[in-house]
Amino acid sequence: MALSKSERRVRIHYRIRKKVSGSDQRPRLAVFRSNKEIYAQLIDDVNGKTITAASSRDKEIESSKGNKSELAKLVGKSIAEKAIKAGVEVVAFDRGGYLYHGRVKSLAEGAREGGLKF
Repeated sequence: MALSKSERRVRIHYRIRKKVSGSDQRPRLAVFRSNKEIYAQLIDDVNGKTITAASSRDKEIESSKGNKSELAKLVGKSIAEKAIKAGVEVVAFDRGGYLYHGRVKSLAEGAREGGLKF
C-alpha cells in the first residue's frame, strides 16, 4: 500500500531524528513548513526546551512583501538573530522530513547569512 505524502514525510523525519539531536551547546534548528507559512525553532532536546522561535507569521516578517521563499529567508535571518542574542552560534539543522530545496533551503541560507553555523 502506498503512503500518503504526509505519512512519508513523517517517516523521513523519524529517520532524521534518530541521528539529529540538540543540546544547550548545539541546539536543533527544526523547520516546519505548512502550505502558507514556515516556522523555525531552536530546541534543546536534552532539557526538552525551546530556546527561541521565528515564523513567517511574526509581525515584522508578515508585513514585508515577497514570495514564500523570500519570506523563508527572512525567517532564517530572524532565527539567527534571536539565536545569537541567546548565545548560540552552532546548530544542528533538522529539515523535518522535507527536501532540502525551495523554502527549506532559503531558510537555511538566511540563517547562515545571519551568522549561524551548521
